[in-house]
Amino acid sequence: MQIRRSAVSVASHIAEAHGRLNDVEMRKGVGSACAALNELETQTELANSLAFFQSGIAETLLDLSSEVGKLINGLIGVLATA
Repeated sequence: MQIRRSAVSVASHIAEAHGRLNDVEMRKGVGSACAALNELETQTELANSLAFFQSGIAETLLDLSSEVGKLINGLIGVLATA
């Protein structure tokens, strides 16, 4: 359940950041999304080490979170130059 909450939190922080009135506030929201993604990755690693996942599921989740992380970092880069 905590993994699901973290995954939803990533998207929610990005949506909230999009609604911000200025770039400084938007960067804070995107930073929160990055933190939520780190939390998701940590929880995935822990759940995998405790054998809560079927074979290959954790790797798929971590691969997807890596892709999302690249997108978030790209957005952070764009906002940093704005």
